[in-house]
Amino acid sequence: MTALSDLPDCLNLELIRVPLAAHTDLLGSHKLWLEDVYERLAGPLPNKAMTTTNTKVSICLPTCNRPHLIAQCIDSCLMQTHTNIEIVIGDDSKDDHTQRLIASRYGHEKRIRYQRNMPPLGQARNVASLFARAIGARILLMHDDDYLVRNGVARLLEQWSVHSDLEVAFGNQYEVDQHGRVAPDASRRLNADFHRTPVAAGIQEPPGRVGLIQMFPNNGWLANAELVKRIGYKEQYGTCCDFVFGTELCLAARRVCYLNEYVSYYRKTDVSISQTTRGTTSAATLTAWHFVKSLELPPALEPARKLALRRLVPIVVSLHAQNREPRAGLRLALSHLYAYNFGFNPRLYFHLWMILKAMWRLL
Repeated sequence: MTALSDLPDCLNLELIRVPLAAHTDLLGSHKLWLEDVYERLAGPLPNKAMTTTNTKVSICLPTCNRPHLIAQCIDSCLMQTHTNIEIVIGDDSKDDHTQRLIASRYGHEKRIRYQRNMPPLGQARNVASLFARAIGARILLMHDDDYLVRNGVARLLEQWSVHSDLEVAFGNQYEVDQHGRVAPDASRRLNADFHRTPVAAGIQEPPGRVGLIQMFPNNGWLANAELVKRIGYKEQYGTCCDFVFGTELCLAARRVCYLNEYVSYYRKTDVSISQTTRGTTSAATLTAWHFVKSLELPPALEPARKLALRRLVPIVVSLHAQNREPRAGLRLALSHLYAYNFGFNPRLYFHLWMILKAMWRLL
């Protein structure tokens, strides 16, 4: 029989450990058995004892028509090793399914503060209302289709003990499918694509760079409540409000820390807001392009702006071509050739072909 100590080092034990919040059908004894199996493989969980500190964390959870997913999100919040939390929920759903779920399943849970918005507020106003209702010293945003690693809040909160004057902390995200299955390779690519790599860990200088280059995640971050409320979510940016908020938050923060550990799960579905507006003039990328271009930045952040535009320009060129604006796409491509590696990126020629095709259709 193979000894547990002989297991290969490459084995990702975090992925072996079942996210128990995803398995609400398991009885308590089975949950304890799964915990025991994990501990035999990996040793005791960090912060195994449920820790409570004087720092209250407000987990802000906006939801809309996802009763089939929100329970996993809420369960992951309630299972945090840092227990001094409140879960502030703003429900924009068109029916009462989520409301009834919260009442029947969590009616006894005093840490949950639920509110149904009638009429619905929309994404940005819903999040802004959650920030206003939050009473914790720190705020963490979590979307209803995503969920937290069990010690995610504790690990992020610990960074305030390590770094003085810290205002914002964030970590890595696992990528999971609509059924909650973790994709290890996709998770590594997700974080690497957004500059979340081991060499980047620690305090970020300058902090504003983090938001501009999209290193800052869309949720699962932790920040001082005063700063979060001062920045707020802005309705005029539509589906781009996550990016705009993250950029403005990091630009305003004194110190931002990146923790090179997985702290949350990011669920990729076909019905997310970013997917349903993709390829249209309402796409978040188009708004992000205008926002980044219009920012007044100090010279030290101009390289970050250029890096941000390098990512955004090809997508915006493609959007112009798809939406009967080929001339605008051509002007943008030719005036930002660095985004195509000055012609050495094949994507440039594909986009030129798209532009010519769109021009032909307009004749």
